[in-house]
Amino acid sequence: MSYKANEVISGTHGEVWINGEKFAEVYGLQAKVNAIKEDVPMCGTRNGRGKKSMGWDGTGTVRYNKINSRLMREVGQSIKDGKDVVFTIISKLADPSARGAERIALHNCNFDDVTLIDWEANKLQQVEAPFTFDDYEFIDLIN
Repeated sequence: MSYKANEVISGTHGEVWINGEKFAEVYGLQAKVNAIKEDVPMCGTRNGRGKKSMGWDGTGTVRYNKINSRLMREVGQSIKDGKDVVFTIISKLADPSARGAERIALHNCNFDDVTLIDWEANKLQQVEAPFTFDDYEFIDLIN
């Protein structure tokens, strides 16, 4: 199957919602599923072991331009209070030149840390917020 250059999806058209609220200041989002594997001892092989999939871990990072304190306030206070606050993050990627739109929901997201202070002169304030998640759902996929 061939494709045209204009069909390659541009991240410029990405959108993010956290708990149903659009975060227009987000300029990047990455989420990965990593397989958890255990060694299986095996005779008759050069390395003496195989791999068995035992589950997965979901990790990600939201990158955003700092325009307010809303995420810092909620996540920072929950960490301080010892509360485990979870979020749903929905990513939408809908480049008008692409073959369709892609939407994926990440469930039970829990931010790993919160940046309280990180600034310097003559630099735009951008923040990275790493998180984990334990479920995901394909809402729309591109064929």
